[in-house]
Amino acid sequence: MTNKGPDYWRGEAEYIFEQDPACHSVEEAYLYPGLVARQYHDKARAEYLAGHYYQARVISEEARRVTGIEIHPGATIGDQFFIDHGIGIVIGETSIIGDRVTMYHGVTLGGITSKQDVKRHPTVGNDVIIGAGAIILGDITIGDGAKIGAGAVVLKDVPAGATAIGVPAKIIEQK
Repeated sequence: MTNKGPDYWRGEAEYIFEQDPACHSVEEAYLYPGLVARQYHDKARAEYLAGHYYQARVISEEARRVTGIEIHPGATIGDQFFIDHGIGIVIGETSIIGDRVTMYHGVTLGGITSKQDVKRHPTVGNDVIIGAGAIILGDITIGDGAKIGAGAVVLKDVPAGATAIGVPAKIIEQK
């Protein structure tokens, strides 16, 4: 049902341990709700890709109840995705998240249209940091190495290496 085995999840737990100074062991990282939600998502996504949409949603709803993190089974998530704290995160169906992304609690990757069969959620590049409470809406791209400030509302693309803050978000720095 899942493509990712124990070695993969061990690597993900090791990444969390390396990233979070509050994590005291790799074993402790397995308890992090972000990692638990990702393991559920892996199973839900396998069902989703097999066309078993109802079963996929059953799994994702269970994950939401257990972790407080809602990840649609259709979302695509890269490696070493670190969800710190996690409560209140919502990741929509057509979201794409790259590798080594850090996301804090209360983040929404949402859509701004209800049309089916279109990309309606954000694409987040590699090595991105998304601060607590940020809202990123629509089919926009957050470039590699970008930083999104806490509480920002992002409605337009953010270039690679840029920092975006505010409501609506504005670019304050670009490398």
